[in-house]
Amino acid sequence: MESNGETIQDQIVDSIINNLKRVYDPEINLNVYDMGLIYQVAVNKELDANVIMTLTSPNCPAAEILPMEVEFATRAVEGVNHVKVTLTFDPPWNPDQMISDEGKYQLGIL
Repeated sequence: MESNGETIQDQIVDSIINNLKRVYDPEINLNVYDMGLIYQVAVNKELDANVIMTLTSPNCPAAEILPMEVEFATRAVEGVNHVKVTLTFDPPWNPDQMISDEGKYQLGIL
């Protein structure tokens, strides 16, 4: 199924990203997507979702909460079958390079 040149996988990725923009880092009060904590969102033909993410640091106080919230937000998208959230620290999160312009604006640093 395609509309406007987008596949169902593209539409689901867009929906996942919209949901991830509702998951906030409790310390910085910015959503995980605009913070640059989400490295990849992919959906295969079976409509299984794979999210690769990081944290602000390996000792992040929200380390147990954020990956679970990312999984729930991804799983909440209609059509998604299985969800895998992979946590990585390569490359390490760098706020200067990874926070989106919108996120920098919200934080008052742009």
